[in-house]
Amino acid sequence: MVHAAILQIKDIYYPLLATFGVPANIMTIVILSRGNCGLSKCISVYMVAMDVADLLIMVFNVVVYLIFNYHFPYSILSYTAVCKFILYMTFVNLDMSVWFTVSFTFDRFVSICCPNFKEKYCAKRTATTIIVTVFALTYLKGAPMFFSYEAERIIDNVHWGCWTTQAVYRLPAWSVYSWMQSSSVVLLPFALMMLFNSLTVRRILLANRVRRGLRSSGNENQSDPEVKSRRKSILLLFTISGSYIILWLTTVGSFAATRMSNSVYHQGDYSNPGYIATESGYLLMYLSSCSNTCIYVATQRKFRGELQNVPKFPPLIIMSLVPIYSISPHKPNFSTSKSTK
Repeated sequence: MVHAAILQIKDIYYPLLATFGVPANIMTIVILSRGNCGLSKCISVYMVAMDVADLLIMVFNVVVYLIFNYHFPYSILSYTAVCKFILYMTFVNLDMSVWFTVSFTFDRFVSICCPNFKEKYCAKRTATTIIVTVFALTYLKGAPMFFSYEAERIIDNVHWGCWTTQAVYRLPAWSVYSWMQSSSVVLLPFALMMLFNSLTVRRILLANRVRRGLRSSGNENQSDPEVKSRRKSILLLFTISGSYIILWLTTVGSFAATRMSNSVYHQGDYSNPGYIATESGYLLMYLSSCSNTCIYVATQRKFRGELQNVPKFPPLIIMSLVPIYSISPHKPNFSTSKSTK
């Protein structure tokens, strides 16, 4: 049956995803941090930030919550305090990853469509400020979630599990907050990325049409280096944002269908179409947290070159930790030196 297949897929899919996603994101962060991929410092800041957020999703959302917490329901992860922290991290990590991607998309939009503003905005300092601001606002915005859960049961004065408080269902303020949080992760970023990408595509098509018109008199057979450079620079943008849009499309559709129609489903009802659609969206959504590595390998030649040097990283790190004087042939032997009277 379909619902049984969904459960079996989850049991196999998430461990495989974590097995690939965790080392892939760590490796990508190390490679990008070295700064040898031929990317501008501004782009590198956004890409490292996106991969750090994706690594946190792999660790907390997939490994801790979907694997360990599911298969070991009575471990330390089930303490109410720990449970609240895990639920908080699972939400803010998704929120942070999404808005890092939106920030990167907007940066590339400014770079291509706003040449007068490009030099000031598309800089490493600006990118760092935006990343730090998004990081702080995301974790601050999710803080009320700590107060939306209470202990599911108390055994020997030990609080176990997390249960949504009744105030969340009774107070209108919680309903507004829930709508704002969910929309800020699903609907708003999706709409902004669609808008920025459509405007960017429109700008590129117009610019290419103008350049072809200027070069049409006797130069049709000559290649245009500026068009080639622009094509290479936007390839990374469209692959990253396009991957996000495709992999999040099911989640966006499921969210719109359930929230806007006020339809709900019980998690125990595995045959409910809403449950199947939502879980299918999660499968694709979490796949987007390890897709960037594959995108870099496919589109960035220098990244592929750095990837071949990954086996050399541990020896280089070890050698960098060894003091220079310990391998110097001129190091004096203090243990055998005699003191002079």
